[in-house]
Amino acid sequence: MAEKPSVLIIGGLGYTGRNLTKYLHDNSLASEIRIVDKHLPELAWLAPEFKEACSRERFVQADAAQERSLPRVFDREGDKEFDYVFNCGGETRVSQEEKVYELRSYGLSMTVGREAAKRKVKCFVELSTGMVYKPDSTPRKETDKLKPWSNLAKWKLKAEDDLANIEGLNLVIMRMAHVYGPYTSKFLSTALCMARVYAHKKKEMRWLWKEDLRTNTVHIDDVVRALWHVAEWSAKQPSPRKPAIYNIVDHGNTSQGQTAKLMHEVFNIETGFHGTLISAFARLNMDHVVDEVNDETLDPWAELQQAAGICQSTPLSPFMEKELLRDADLSLDGSAFETETGFTYKHEKLTKEGVEEVVESYKRMNWWP
Repeated sequence: MAEKPSVLIIGGLGYTGRNLTKYLHDNSLASEIRIVDKHLPELAWLAPEFKEACSRERFVQADAAQERSLPRVFDREGDKEFDYVFNCGGETRVSQEEKVYELRSYGLSMTVGREAAKRKVKCFVELSTGMVYKPDSTPRKETDKLKPWSNLAKWKLKAEDDLANIEGLNLVIMRMAHVYGPYTSKFLSTALCMARVYAHKKKEMRWLWKEDLRTNTVHIDDVVRALWHVAEWSAKQPSPRKPAIYNIVDHGNTSQGQTAKLMHEVFNIETGFHGTLISAFARLNMDHVVDEVNDETLDPWAELQQAAGICQSTPLSPFMEKELLRDADLSLDGSAFETETGFTYKHEKLTKEGVEEVVESYKRMNWWP
């Protein structure tokens, strides 16, 4: 039997990175796993079930965007090379300055991409975002018009383009919908924290724009299965090969209306939508609207935490980022990935049970008031 592949995960303590590491560890899929991250495991809010997978013996603390770190990141014993490299690193927070994305996301992608090509890695998987497309309610295919609508997406797209020009790089690009699942601290968590505040205040939770604004989703379990599936699939394709690009999204075609309905079911609160007049005002006065929303939720959230005796800092907050409040559809067609590689999703859509699973994970960590 051939030896199992060796795997390097850049940004291995991030949300996707840690879940990928755990998936490979739990299913004994790799002969060696190395996780590289700038942060220490002790400071990464790791849930207990990640402790073994993300243990110190697998971990290298390094900033992989720095050339001088590359030997520490890539070198293995006996002059061997890693088979698969997953770039789960880079700046994932929205609403940062462009320079931040240029250095931490684009710079990282290019540095590790060039090194992976030099070392003839069998498959280099770059995580990207579905926000690179021109927003449209019709699901976007991989060949559709690109027009990134956030600074994060702009630099992700530049990384995609420039990685594709690196000679000898066996590249796969995965464009993600909003990823959710246990312990998530991104898109869905903001809505959950806000819903918790509105439930406490017995107030209606109201959304801007329209019910059918697309906010497509994908469960983290499917994301990590897809990443591994595509690496295995790609390594079997004839070399040299053209870069492959795939959308990763569930079948639910999640919209704001569906999310509002789930918040109503889980928190037993009234939900609704602001009329077109208020939405039109919001479009012109975005900063003002975002500040107002945050003023309404941040203090009550802090009070709820205090009342629940949560004194440690947590990754959760109802703080609404301007870029996440945009009137832009995140709407993806993921059929190419399934058709071409034979992948199947286990979490068809965002459900009430899926949302409750996330809240339960917060409670286990004592993050949830």
